[in-house]
Amino acid sequence: MRSATGYRALAAGAPLKPWNFERRDLRADDVAVEVSHCGVCHTDLHAITDASGAFPVAPGHEFVGTVTLVGDDVTEFVVGDAVAVGNIVDSCGRCDMCSAGQENFCREFPTLTYGGRDRVNGTATIGAYSSEYVVRDRFVYHRPTNLDPAAVAPLMCAGITVWEPLRAHNIGPGTRVGIAGIGGLGHLAVKFAHALGAEVTVFTTSDSKVSEAGALGADRAVVSTDQDSMDAQTGAFDLIIDCIPVAHDLAPYLKCLALDGTLCSVGFLGSQTVDTMNLLVGRKSLSSSGSGGHRYTQEMLDFCGEHCITADVEVMPSAQVDVAFERLEAGDVRYRFVLDMSDLH
Repeated sequence: MRSATGYRALAAGAPLKPWNFERRDLRADDVAVEVSHCGVCHTDLHAITDASGAFPVAPGHEFVGTVTLVGDDVTEFVVGDAVAVGNIVDSCGRCDMCSAGQENFCREFPTLTYGGRDRVNGTATIGAYSSEYVVRDRFVYHRPTNLDPAAVAPLMCAGITVWEPLRAHNIGPGTRVGIAGIGGLGHLAVKFAHALGAEVTVFTTSDSKVSEAGALGADRAVVSTDQDSMDAQTGAFDLIIDCIPVAHDLAPYLKCLALDGTLCSVGFLGSQTVDTMNLLVGRKSLSSSGSGGHRYTQEMLDFCGEHCITADVEVMPSAQVDVAFERLEAGDVRYRFVLDMSDLH
């Protein structure tokens, strides 16, 4: 076994405490990664505050680092490679989704980076708020070395979540994309859509974010509480990516779709009611997406390297993880916290 140090919460709402634990010895298809940075996601916040969850919990599922050891059968990576890993570390590899490179939709449910179940020995997976992670090579990705590693980490969750629908809907020059909500997901959706050549509009409830939208690459911003402004967008978009993280009325955004347009909801994944008539007029579609599979994840990282795209982050030492969670819960972040794990090494 391999010794590691990390952080975990012993109960819901409890502060994260350092702990020493063991990672598995490498299997033939494993890669050991020394973790340099790990993003702080709303999913992590939910995991440590949800009283119905399983505890202890050791979070962290969007991270970057350097390969320190590889298994005997690994051919795609060598010691010293700069790599990135997201929130999926294994899948069945046999179903139709896995065969299509969409392991994020694995019929047997993918193995998550923490709180999942190892498909070989049945042990619980332990997250990347830690000094090291051991992961199957299929779920490790080459990281562009021209980019700030701390700012790459959130691409592995927030980034790939919005990249997949953009690519699945063939977004490029001549297409019109709306992004609802500018946060960890939305700010990257704007950057991606702009770099792909689309005409990009941001929907926001805040006047203060209008200028932020332009700085991210949006062509315009619409304040969604202004009814006249919303009415002016009727039928204006081929795709709207809804990154709003709370339950809300979808009807105003469906109205903004053009013929055969799609509203893709990625921010709030709970139950919501949709009036079918809002889909019928214009033959519109409502879809969703989450995380990403192998086929799109490396493509996204390569694209980011080529276009110098990273997340806007605030970096803090891993010892300040509780401060990051407190500020995240208060909405005090633009746009993603990232933990520097070097104080664990």
